[in-house]
Amino acid sequence: MTKYNLKITAVLLIMFILTQFIGLYVVNHYSSTKIVNGEVVEVDAPDLPFGLETPEVKDAGEFNEIFISIIFAFIIAITLLFLLTKFRIAFVLKLWFFVVVIIALGISFNSVLSPLGYATTISLIIAIPLAFIKIYRREFLVHNITELLVYPGIAAVFVPILNIYTIIALLVLISVYDMWAVWHSGIMQKMAKYQIDKLNIFGGFFVPYTDKKTKKKINLFKARYKDKKVSKEKFKAKKFKMNVAILGGGDVIFPIIAAGVMFKTFGLASALLVTLGATLGIGYLFFFAEKKKFYPAMPYITAGIFLGMLTSWALL
Repeated sequence: MTKYNLKITAVLLIMFILTQFIGLYVVNHYSSTKIVNGEVVEVDAPDLPFGLETPEVKDAGEFNEIFISIIFAFIIAITLLFLLTKFRIAFVLKLWFFVVVIIALGISFNSVLSPLGYATTISLIIAIPLAFIKIYRREFLVHNITELLVYPGIAAVFVPILNIYTIIALLVLISVYDMWAVWHSGIMQKMAKYQIDKLNIFGGFFVPYTDKKTKKKINLFKARYKDKKVSKEKFKAKKFKMNVAILGGGDVIFPIIAAGVMFKTFGLASALLVTLGATLGIGYLFFFAEKKKFYPAMPYITAGIFLGMLTSWALL
């Protein structure tokens, strides 16, 4: 039994994997730490666009201090998101998403366009209309295509300020929070429902689909009205129930960050093993979860990431 049908499952997995590979490229582009002949070396790397800067971290103590700051930042961000959702302050939420999407898309585009002159300006020119369509116009293709680039851009900000130990701790904490938010408080479901139903946006991939019963109704309806014009008009007026397959943004970005940290620390092979492990984790959930039930994805993804890390340390 699969949570979604095989076609929908395949689409979600392909988008997940594509985002992971794009993420590795973007993260590596901005990384000042490279593996050369098996050794970690510091190189001159391009700066993040839009005046963004990541602090230079030299020792474990600084990584630990930054890690604590990241945890507090996540707590504040989640609290604000919850409050804005609870009090239904749609304007602020949409503006927040809009700004974040512009910055994240700009970072990803800039990594590709950096050889060109005025790469930052061009990236911004491309990012703004895409972000506007994504946030203020509900368009399925634009939403999912931009999601492929949003999370790599965000990951590029966090990878330089994390090391192996802090990313492991972060994954454990996020997994525990995910289990609490889904199984205990239900906050994840509430926020996701509000975003999709009221804001017409969602932080993650979403694929609308119909079940077999609804498909039969649609086919019968179309068969009744063979005239295409009449059918089209009546079809728009008729409301059919649509299901939505979703994969949350956090479930996509944390594997990119983990793989990025492995990339800068141990090299590409280790990063790919982490990506493979994360894919196995989310794949297991898709194939063995029950339909119409909510599951916290991060514990499964984290287990896969840890499996990839252990395999890397054992084999490489």
